[in-house]
Amino acid sequence: VFCGIALMLVSLLHACRQFPGCGNIVTFSQFLFIAVEGFIFEANFGRKRPAIPIRYYFIMVAMFFTVSVVNNYALNLNIAMPLHMIFRSGSLIASMALGIIILKKRYSVSKYTSIALVSLGIFTCTFMSAKQVASDSSLNEEDGLQVFLWWLLGIAALTFALLMSARMGIFQEMLYKQFGKHSKEALFYNHALPLPGFLLLAPNIYHHAVLFSQSELFQVPVIGLTLPIMWFYLLMNVITQY
Repeated sequence: VFCGIALMLVSLLHACRQFPGCGNIVTFSQFLFIAVEGFIFEANFGRKRPAIPIRYYFIMVAMFFTVSVVNNYALNLNIAMPLHMIFRSGSLIASMALGIIILKKRYSVSKYTSIALVSLGIFTCTFMSAKQVASDSSLNEEDGLQVFLWWLLGIAALTFALLMSARMGIFQEMLYKQFGKHSKEALFYNHALPLPGFLLLAPNIYHHAVLFSQSELFQVPVIGLTLPIMWFYLLMNVITQY
């Protein structure tokens, strides 16, 4: 699992470093792969009825699709990849906050302490990233202010996605209590139902598909297959979703 996550992050980092706006094609590829795999092995080619009513999946899918698109778009708003990954680790904080507000939960002192330490780490990373953005754009005051405002918008987008993701988790927890836990089924529908929504992003996806095809050629070890290196990075990222 660790190697798979590491490979996924490395491939995503390489892709975003060369084409910062490629998040949509990466997300679409991940969704398509998981949907096809789930359609075959979980839904039995559409013959298996869902245990949870489909209307609840549409609500969950709306949240999931929004979170994925907003997280990807944040990379276009001067958000560095390390900050992006660290900020998303704050899901525990958001889940705890919404759990207290919505579910009226209470936690132990040790959990509050752990969350406080994680929050401090995220705040420190965000603060240092803000200083980096300010120093990189200090040559031109007007341009620097614009860059910093876009960065603030990126932080707002990540915060919104974090809270929406936590709300989706609570909604999913409530469904599991009512209908039983069906995690693989939820995984399939959460990735299959949003696929038509990518039609709204089709121009961007096609544009980056063309850019990927124009990248330098790379020979895959062992099998000897030659393909553009950006497609190789995307393939590695998608395979690790399994």
